Amino acid sequence: MMKAMVLAEFRPAEENPLELMEVDRPEPGPRELLVKVRYCGVCHTDLHTVEGELPDVSLPRIPGHQVVGTVEETGEEVSMFRKGSRVGIAWLYSTCGRCHFCRSGRENLCREARFTGYQVDGGYAEYMVVPEEFAYEIPDNFPDEKAAPLLCAGIIGYRALRLSGVKPGQKLGLFGFGASAHVTIQVARHWNCRVFVFSRSAEHRRHALELGAVWVGKLDERPPEKLDGAIVFAPAGEVARLALRAIERGGTVALAGIYMSPIPELDYKSELYHERCLKSVANATRQDGNEFLTIAADIPVTTEITIFPLEEANRALQAVKHSALNGAAVLKIE
Repeated sequence: MMKAMVLAEFRPAEENPLELMEVDRPEPGPRELLVKVRYCGVCHTDLHTVEGELPDVSLPRIPGHQVVGTVEETGEEVSMFRKGSRVGIAWLYSTCGRCHFCRSGRENLCREARFTGYQVDGGYAEYMVVPEEFAYEIPDNFPDEKAAPLLCAGIIGYRALRLSGVKPGQKLGLFGFGASAHVTIQVARHWNCRVFVFSRSAEHRRHALELGAVWVGKLDERPPEKLDGAIVFAPAGEVARLALRAIERGGTVALAGIYMSPIPELDYKSELYHERCLKSVANATRQDGNEFLTIAADIPVTTEITIFPLEEANRALQAVKHSALNGAAVLKIE
């Protein structure tokens, strides 16, 4: 048996939808790892999951997809890791490996993909299992608790940065400045980008300046100059429209969230014309993860975290929902 925070019914975070329960400890299959979870990051996607904003979530479910732990047991066919290895587990849990998306380096679009803490039980628990080929080696210069946010906030932010089309030395806008943006800005600054940050939170704007933003403003403020590209982290459709107005001709706005409220009607001439592009970011590939972890270790990226015990996962989700933290929330499992 093991302890886990379990979602049995979709409810607002303020109603404490997760319940601490004793559940069966999972058993690893032939090519799976049983991981003893040490820390698990708390993500906006977890919030959308527990509040019922995402489709295809079967209940009961254990959320969590930014997992750092150690291998407790290995299946008989495992060859990549051994007992005691430190591993990370991210959002992408498995793919079919056969479809044209998987074969063309776009496994993030696989129709048979499964996702951690969404279609399979995740890391708000003492143990979880994962296919060995979807586990990551964690760079040695990151302690467990600091590594946890890298596994989604970091990886998806890195993919969104690439899909924004912004090149080293160019001007990047970040709309919303939570867990993912506070990592992404560090990669962008490593590329010598000039970063403009838009946030409703004065505390988050201050944090962005500390991390090297050249300008900060509220979500609806116009930047002093046009941007080469932008990333929208805020799950509000109106913000996507504001970002389109802020970018230069030929620029791209990448939408980094799995969930977004409806985008208002766009004016073609003033908001889309001149080859402006609005692009969603759907999950991430293992290549994204490995590239990002290498870059993060080289910079090195620092993550600002607030640690909550496992049994306070509801309080962590509430803090994420109300932008009450700088950086990321992380659950300490042990």
